[in-house]
Amino acid sequence: MHLLSATLDRVKPSPTVALTGLVAELKAQGRDIIGLGAGEPDFPTPENIREAGKRAIDEGKTRYTAVDGILELKQAIASKFLRENGLTYTPQQICVSSGGKQVLYNALMATLNPGDEVIIPAPYWVSYPDMVKLAGGDPVIVRTTLEDGFRMSPEDLEAAITPRTKWLIFNSPSNPTGAGYAPDQLKELTDVLERHPHVWIMSDDMYEHIAFPGFEFRTPAQIAPALYDRTLTVNGVSKAYAMTGWRIGYAGGPEKLIGAMRKIQSQSTSNPCTISQWAAVEALEGPQDYIPESVAVFLRRRDLIVAGLNAAEGIECPTPDGAFYVYPFIRGCIGKVSRGGTLIADDEAFCRALLEETGVAVVFGAAFGLSPAFRVSYAAADETLREACGRIQDFCAGLT
Repeated sequence: MHLLSATLDRVKPSPTVALTGLVAELKAQGRDIIGLGAGEPDFPTPENIREAGKRAIDEGKTRYTAVDGILELKQAIASKFLRENGLTYTPQQICVSSGGKQVLYNALMATLNPGDEVIIPAPYWVSYPDMVKLAGGDPVIVRTTLEDGFRMSPEDLEAAITPRTKWLIFNSPSNPTGAGYAPDQLKELTDVLERHPHVWIMSDDMYEHIAFPGFEFRTPAQIAPALYDRTLTVNGVSKAYAMTGWRIGYAGGPEKLIGAMRKIQSQSTSNPCTISQWAAVEALEGPQDYIPESVAVFLRRRDLIVAGLNAAEGIECPTPDGAFYVYPFIRGCIGKVSRGGTLIADDEAFCRALLEETGVAVVFGAAFGLSPAFRVSYAAADETLREACGRIQDFCAGLT
C-alpha cells in the first residue's frame, strides 16, 4: 500500500517558495546573495496597523471567530468594495481566509469536478495551475506574448472556452509580469464572457493598489455588471499594506459560492488569525497615506530596474503597469555559454548559472508558463537593485 496520494503526482512544489528557501540557505552559508525572488514588499507594516494588532492582543481578542471572519472585517471589506470598485456585497457575500491563496483554493475546491477546465493566461502566478489540479480540474493555458504586452486577446479567450470550462482566472496587474488591462481591453474580454454564461470569473485583484501613472485599474464585475452573479472578486491586505505575513485574504461573490467556500474552510483551517483580522480592519478603515507613498517608491524602482536590465546584452525588459515585478525575455542569451561553462539551454539554466556565478537569485520563466524569461521582484532597496543589475549586465556580457 502506498502512503502518499496519487493527487500529489499532478502537482509540483512552488518554485518561488523553493527559491526563497534556497536564498536563505545560501546566505546562512556566508554567500553574497541578492535575492530578487520573493513577492512581498520590503517595507514594514504601517504603524497604525501594527498598533491595531497589539491592541487586539491586549484586549483579549484571541479567541475563535466565525469561520469566515469577524463581522467588523466583513463590513470593512464591503465598504472597500463599494468605495473603490463600485461593487455592493453584503457580509454574507464575503469570505475572509488565511491569505489570498486560501481564498482561491477554497473556491476551486468548492466548485471543480473531474474534467472541469480552468482558463489561465500565461505567464501566470505559479500556484494557479497546481491548485486547479489539486481540486481535480484541468488547467487550460492561454499563452500571451511579449509583443502583445503579456495580455490575452479576446480571440484567444474565445478559442479557449469549451463546454467544460468552469472558470477563467484573471489577474491584473499581473504576477509575474506587472501587465495590466486598461478598461477598454478588459471590456473586450468581458464581452466574450457575457456570451458564455457557464463560465465563471475569478478575478485576483491583489495588486490593485500598486498601479503606476497611466494605468487605470478596473475589476471585471465593475466593467460588466452582467457578470456580477458569476464573478468572485478576490483581494487582500498582503501587498497593498505590506502585510504578507499577517495572512489575510478576502473575496466577494454570490452567496451560494461564498457559503460553499465557508464550508471548505470550516473543515480545514477554520477562522483566520484573530489578531490579523483586527489589524486588517485598521488597514482598510484607517489612513491610506501609505499606499501612494509606497507606490512612488515602487515606481522609482521600476524605472531603475527596467533601464538596468535593458542595458544587458540579450535581454528585453518591458515596462510594467503595476505590481513590483518585471518579466524580462532572454531570447538573445539562449544557446550561449557562461564564463563558468554553463550552456544556457533555457531560462532555468540561465537562472541557475546567474545564481552560481553572480549570487543574483531570480525565478526562471518556465515556472510561470512562458519562456525564455525570468521574473525579478524589485521590492528591494535601490542600491541592491543597482548592484543586481550590474551583476546581470556583467553575466550577460560574458556569454559567448
